[in-house]
Amino acid sequence: MEVTIQIDTIPNRLELFGQADSHLRLLRKALGVQITARHPNLIISGKEKDVNTAAEIFDKMEKHILKHGTISEEDVHNLLGEYETGAQFSGQPSEVIAVYSHKRLIEPFTKGQLQYIEAMLENDITFCIGPAGTGKTYLAVAVAVSMLKKKQIRKIILARPAVEAGEKLGFLPGDIQAKVNPYLRPLFDSLSDMMDFSQMKKFMDMDMIEIIPLAFMRGRTLNEAVIICDEAQNTSPLQMLMVLTRLGRGSKMIITGDITQIDLAAGQKSGMIDAITRLKRIKGIGYVELLRRDIVRHKLVQNIVQAYKKDSSKERSNEI
Repeated sequence: MEVTIQIDTIPNRLELFGQADSHLRLLRKALGVQITARHPNLIISGKEKDVNTAAEIFDKMEKHILKHGTISEEDVHNLLGEYETGAQFSGQPSEVIAVYSHKRLIEPFTKGQLQYIEAMLENDITFCIGPAGTGKTYLAVAVAVSMLKKKQIRKIILARPAVEAGEKLGFLPGDIQAKVNPYLRPLFDSLSDMMDFSQMKKFMDMDMIEIIPLAFMRGRTLNEAVIICDEAQNTSPLQMLMVLTRLGRGSKMIITGDITQIDLAAGQKSGMIDAITRLKRIKGIGYVELLRRDIVRHKLVQNIVQAYKKDSSKERSNEI
């Protein structure tokens, strides 16, 4: 099968093709199609299904360039990943929810991520579990920043339990802030992608954004705020109860975690798993599970997660 796409009407064709035609080579290799640029046309040939997929991806690439002015190799990988995992949208997700950063438009890449954003907007409490790289924390922070900029809330609280992932940080030099900073760094990273440093510092100085260890939430009632509890698989049931009961008037709470990476002491029950079991059927509490196909980091992360998942399954089988 052969399809011809007219490209003389496409602005910034060099962005579409990539540096030294790197995007074209990537699509050829991933989809097994032949792609030839003959001005004013782009000719795609190969198996019908693969040609149709390539044509659809080119259409999405063109729309991406029109929206952002550029497209990276990682963006092309993400578009390919949607088709490889069967997670592509039937509509335009950016028309459903769009969160702006100072760098680029932030939008869901998969159906699972879209479901997650919708759950956060529809519910006062949302639980989200999923493996690394699915955007659990990033999208939660994006929604919170969007609500803050729209003045729908007055404050963002970003909290994490200070549980060590197999490493001992207690002997690090410095005060308490210096010791807990390594735990909170992922939250800073997400936040810094949403706003420039001066704006972030201003909001933190004004106490409109707090990034704190979980224990610092005790005894507070948080009104008109978005409270994000990250790495919640590492809370105890009592800690989770403490967090959930901080919810005040006009507030939302988002609880995220990866229940396959629990760093609690052996035999200690995860507060996140306990809470989901108790609460997920209550109206106003949303529950979303992101899967391997929702991973939007480097394409190898999906394969790494799957490889470890297989080994874990084998170990459990051997124990039985």
